[in-house]
Amino acid sequence: MHNGGQATLKAAARYFKLFVNRLAYTGESPNANEKGKHYYYRPKDNRQLSLETVREHLNGQLTTGLYALNPETQRSKWVAIDADYESALDDLLKLQWELRQDGVEAALEKSRRGAHLWIFAEKPLLARHCRIYIYNLARRLNVPVKGGAGLAEGIEVFPRQDELKSEEFGNGIRGPLGVHRATRKRYWFYGADYKIEEQLNYLERLKKITEAEMLRFIEGLEMPEEFRPKPAMELPPYDPTRREFRILDHVRAVRKMSGNYWARCPSCADQGRDKSGDNLAISVADPRKYKCWAGCSRDMIRAALGQPIRVRRAG
Repeated sequence: MHNGGQATLKAAARYFKLFVNRLAYTGESPNANEKGKHYYYRPKDNRQLSLETVREHLNGQLTTGLYALNPETQRSKWVAIDADYESALDDLLKLQWELRQDGVEAALEKSRRGAHLWIFAEKPLLARHCRIYIYNLARRLNVPVKGGAGLAEGIEVFPRQDELKSEEFGNGIRGPLGVHRATRKRYWFYGADYKIEEQLNYLERLKKITEAEMLRFIEGLEMPEEFRPKPAMELPPYDPTRREFRILDHVRAVRKMSGNYWARCPSCADQGRDKSGDNLAISVADPRKYKCWAGCSRDMIRAALGQPIRVRRAG
């Protein structure tokens, strides 16, 4: 058993209340692949998260990944800010201090290469509102955001989408207080003793954001232009015989689901990201349409493949 004490189903229920916003989840592979990496996968038969699974997560028997956004409500009960670049901890501490000025108590969690900052809601908040708040805060503090202005490094904000369709999952993040399979370590929150019960006590004591507070925080704000979803491109009918760049010539689909192929994002892979190997969605009907759910732009994806998008020059 890893240090931290043996978790009970009661502790699992407390964790469930804090972190679980939908029952879909991922699991971290217990064994590394040929490259020494552990990837996240979705359980077979659309298995749902249970108290027993959470208890096993807390006891280090398995490691789960959680989804922030529930597509039935388009809401999330938490926001997680992930940072794992050179100045990551400094930037998260800046964000934590600035949040405190708004009366928001954010919990800082250690991670393998940086840290995560967690903010909790009294009741689930609209993901769109959460994202407007954090992206504007980051811009005001000059904290880099991955994908913004073409940046390859910066914070990542979960939920990563404003909304999802019913069959979509969005992006998962490793569930806190579990054991990372690659390092065999548990990464704790800084605010409490390194015991499961004490960590849960600390997280439950944190002041949770109310909807009224969130509306006050974002009054008069919009999502900064550089982070808004780009309008869909109008493309001529797909012709598979036409010579043009084909993303499927460069990536291998790991599965086909909900009208998309899912594959590892080349740009994420260059940065040691995309642990589950399925950040890149490619339309089955028209593979010219592809999107990285971790925020990499098409320019970043093409550059990572050594196939930069050509700029058409006038004249």
